Amino acid sequence: MIKSTLIIFSSMFIAAIWLAYLNHKIEMFIPIYISLLSGITFLYYAWDKRKAVQSNRKQVSRIPERHLYLCALLGGWPGALIAQQALRHKSKKRVFIVVLWLCIAVNLSLGGYIWYVYY
Repeated sequence: MIKSTLIIFSSMFIAAIWLAYLNHKIEMFIPIYISLLSGITFLYYAWDKRKAVQSNRKQVSRIPERHLYLCALLGGWPGALIAQQALRHKSKKRVFIVVLWLCIAVNLSLGGYIWYVYY
């Protein structure tokens, strides 16, 4: 239940950003940026998940968690949240979950502030 709710939440956020653009509320680069970065972040998580599975069999270099955090903090959090739930990657590590939600909170707060000031 929570898994599907978080995926829907992330998808609805991206849809809302595109809807805001279509209603001439924001510039076009914003939904493109969020969508592209979310897609890249999802692929980054998928790559790390693949490396995590491979690391059980041999020594493999993984993507540092700080890079995953940075992708989320820069605006790719919808893709991070979808990947975390859909791929079951980093979904049990409490510290990672807390930091990811802090990144989401910072993004939403900053986005709300920018919306309030400029729109």
